[in-house]
Amino acid sequence: MRAPRLSALFIAAAFAGAAMAKLPAPSPEAAAKAAETKDKAAWASQVAAYQLCKSQEATVTRYQADASKAGRDVKPGAAGAACTDPGPYAPKPAAPAAAATPASAPDKKS
Repeated sequence: MRAPRLSALFIAAAFAGAAMAKLPAPSPEAAAKAAETKDKAAWASQVAAYQLCKSQEATVTRYQADASKAGRDVKPGAAGAACTDPGPYAPKPAAPAAAATPASAPDKKS
């Protein structure tokens, strides 16, 4: 009964080493693409937060209007942070490439 468990453990440990192999560094193009994807995801998150904020404001406004019409006493809630529109997506400018080192001129002997 213990032998199958033990052998499964050894097999899993053997494959775990292969899964931990180090990957090569990404190319500059791949790194730039990953940075752009990260920026787009952050912008999309800001847009989602803005849309949620606007819908919450609309819900509160409608609730307060309906409650007032029904004759209920509506107390204004605490003012939340204003919704800020993130605007259209604008990619960040690419980081300047590292300046190439100038080739050194050969030394002249006089």
